[in-house]
Amino acid sequence: MDWDKLRIFHAVADAGSLTHAGEVLHLSQSAVSRQIRALEESLATTLFHRHARGLILTEQGEMLFETTSAMIKRLEATEARIRDSKDEIFGHLRVTTTVGFGTLFLAPRLGKLYAKYPDLKIDLMLEERVLDLPMREADVAIRMKEPSQADLIRRRLMNIHMRLYATEVYLRAHGTPQSLADMTEHRLISQNPATPQVAAGAALVQELMQTEIRSTLTVNNYYGVLQAVLNDLGIGVLPDYLAEDFPGLVQVLPEIASGEVPVFLAYPEELRHSKRVAAFREFVTEEIVAFRKRKTEEVSTSG
Repeated sequence: MDWDKLRIFHAVADAGSLTHAGEVLHLSQSAVSRQIRALEESLATTLFHRHARGLILTEQGEMLFETTSAMIKRLEATEARIRDSKDEIFGHLRVTTTVGFGTLFLAPRLGKLYAKYPDLKIDLMLEERVLDLPMREADVAIRMKEPSQADLIRRRLMNIHMRLYATEVYLRAHGTPQSLADMTEHRLISQNPATPQVAAGAALVQELMQTEIRSTLTVNNYYGVLQAVLNDLGIGVLPDYLAEDFPGLVQVLPEIASGEVPVFLAYPEELRHSKRVAAFREFVTEEIVAFRKRKTEEVSTSG
């Protein structure tokens, strides 16, 4: 099959419109239409159902689109490896992680990476959904559990726990709980247990909810929980890595914590020699090592 025709077919299937595909490809609608007809004739099949609202792939079209999608992802991976064969570290790097970790830990530290490699173009994708790294939905992932996908290089970065935090202002006004039973007199701020999140965090919230807390505030991400806590609305369930960056947080009931949550960095085997991935991996590792060292020193000092 002719690659130009496949490329045009993929653009049409992706856009669902001859006109929109033509805009992407810088071709006229008639030129795109001719190429699609020629491809259908060469395959002796119909690839699109045509109707007033656009184009819908036929069963045969779906099969071909799946193949062209895989081809394009492989080409993108090859392009990345070719770019990374040069000494300079530049170009796009797609990083995926959770909303909480990406917003509260990673993003504030990226200035150090840009200072070292100013030509990097980072696409930070924050969502709870686990993206498919082998299919190149992202280049690098930082996840709160060990990745199960095959053909990935993975590194355990650190372990975290969800704990209870409040501000000094809130505790002066409402008192500091001395036991779990005292939590009934305070507002609990947390993610809703039904919200996508690490299982350990959801389990801790469910346990706390069983104490018949009279007032609660639930948010669908840890950034929102943090903002509510910082604004003295109550006692929040937050990851313990926040304590360093937000010294105004006071840990409440230190004996209460979630189960251990491992933090993993992962990337596809085919990006093993990528200089961009290596630069990001080294940056994250250095930040985590520094964080763990400071945390250990704080424990030693307090002990």
